[in-house]
Amino acid sequence: MRTISIAATAALMLVGQAQAAWTLDGEASTVSFVSTKAINVAEVHRFGELSGSVDADGQVMVSIGLASVDTAIELRDQRMREMLFQTDQFTLATVSAKVDAAALEGMQPGESARMMLEGIVSLHGESRPIPMSVVVARTGDNSLLVTSEKPVVVNAPEFKLAEGVEALREVAGLPNISLAVPVSFVLSFSKDQ
Repeated sequence: MRTISIAATAALMLVGQAQAAWTLDGEASTVSFVSTKAINVAEVHRFGELSGSVDADGQVMVSIGLASVDTAIELRDQRMREMLFQTDQFTLATVSAKVDAAALEGMQPGESARMMLEGIVSLHGESRPIPMSVVVARTGDNSLLVTSEKPVVVNAPEFKLAEGVEALREVAGLPNISLAVPVSFVLSFSKDQ
């Protein structure tokens, strides 16, 4: 079942890219998250592998390679891949949303707009709607920058990640790790020619 899900996600991404109006520049984009442990110790982490597109109808699809988690500590990266994200079974997290394609096309370079998006986050075999407040800026004739206006809070239990968080807490010998994780993003898109 999980293999079918991964194959379907890959097929949807290929179809989306074939009809894409905008393509995500993974090198110029970032998705970061904050973990909080021992009550008040917060650390910022990121994912290094991002891809995605916005098609001509305004359908957004962003994929995050979970194995690319980067906490600046290799052992912790490995533990997150194996114990939390279980990347041997779940390779990607995806975010889909719908934007007003005409509004994007109508923006002039230098203009920006706030938008509320109803994102669908798929992670660890679960999908949940999560509202996202973003700022979209037309940074050039063929470029867009989409940033989170405020962090998106992902609750681990909603994505069946609470057991993984507990496993990480135990192996690290910590009194606690927060189950609520703020996520921020800066996504750079280039217009397809």
